[in-house]
Amino acid sequence: MRYLPHTDADIQAMLAAVGARSLDDLFAHIPAECRRAGPMELPPALTEWELDRHMETLAAGTATAPNYKIFLGAGSYDHHIPETIKQLLRRGELFTAYTPYQPEVSQGTLQTIYEYQTLVCRLLGMEAANASMYDGASALAEALLMAIRITKRTRVAVSGAIHPLYRQVVETYLRPTGFEIVPLPYTADGRTDLAALGDLDTLAAVAVQSPNFFGCIEDLKAVDAAVHGGEGAPLMIVAFTEALAYGLFQTPGALGADIVCGEGQSLGMARSFGGPGLGLFACRMQHARNMPGRLVGKTVDSEGRRGFVLTLSTREQHIRRERATSNICTNQGLCATAAAMYLASLGGSGLRALARLNYDKAGYLRGALQNAGVAVPFSAPVFNEFVIRLPAPSEAVYRRLLERKIVAGLPLRRYYPELADHYLLCATETSSRADLDLLVKEVTS
Repeated sequence: MRYLPHTDADIQAMLAAVGARSLDDLFAHIPAECRRAGPMELPPALTEWELDRHMETLAAGTATAPNYKIFLGAGSYDHHIPETIKQLLRRGELFTAYTPYQPEVSQGTLQTIYEYQTLVCRLLGMEAANASMYDGASALAEALLMAIRITKRTRVAVSGAIHPLYRQVVETYLRPTGFEIVPLPYTADGRTDLAALGDLDTLAAVAVQSPNFFGCIEDLKAVDAAVHGGEGAPLMIVAFTEALAYGLFQTPGALGADIVCGEGQSLGMARSFGGPGLGLFACRMQHARNMPGRLVGKTVDSEGRRGFVLTLSTREQHIRRERATSNICTNQGLCATAAAMYLASLGGSGLRALARLNYDKAGYLRGALQNAGVAVPFSAPVFNEFVIRLPAPSEAVYRRLLERKIVAGLPLRRYYPELADHYLLCATETSSRADLDLLVKEVTS
């Protein structure tokens, strides 16, 4: 009775309270053909200890660290998380807090979000940030919709070097509305082909990712010059999957971006087999009223005391539906709190040092593989990850490495058929030099 504490007497008492004679009566309104007629065919029940062993056996079939050496990034990255953050997040007032539906009563929550927004603006070089989005992919889709609202145009250009799953989410958002997505190819050096932009006057936005899906750093100065070159220019949207890169490289805001959005998982959140994530979203102040989600501001009350308020919340629950900027109903409160703690803990110098370490790790691995004769097709500077081409048959090489408990990156054939035999490798501060040398040795053996 550890997990099912209700006795038969408890069940009968509850049924009597709702006026039902049996459990079946609770489901009488469901048509009989929609209900299961007999019991489910389940194996015999296990004891708690047998179940633990069974789950351990199933888990053993998954390649996880530290049993495997994993060089896989592609939008989700392994970073050390300070123990202080893990402990502080377990505090009840943080761990159980949800969206502030009565916001002005929740001064602690609002102050936390305000601090988070401030840190995001500093990280991305922007003037306004919202209280966070669901994840990086939905943040990009919302950024494109925001640009469409601002410019009143219906076409957007999206780089083919943006994470392919992000582009799928963009398709899901935009295709049913009739908005046109103009794909931009990537060049031989792994960056967006700006020469393919064409007529800018009809575009609402041009979206690139930096570092892009291949790990390459886009030339955002060149993007700015190409996008903002004349009257009626579209908005420049810069996406990212690795927020840590901006601890080292110039911010998108300093290089001309109008909207910056992406994934914040690297800022104090474990990978957790794919979630939860955190959508960072920031823009120039002139566009703040078109931002989706919430924005917390600072003010003073009637007695002159500092206070925090929900300054903008332009969603359909709060204002007329036709004036709403999105249907984003919540922010990732706990994840945003973790990101704020992480950025505050590291500070500017710590973030810069950590970003430099990640840059150096990937640079060391890339150079060692090149020196060992492995093809590295893209020449652009990279952060954290990069593309290699394994010798054919590459699938056999990949499987051989997996048998030796090495996950040699992400196969790119599925997302880029022209990149058969190509793999996306990632190295962060969690990879030791011995791990990197082992990968080079096994790939070339």
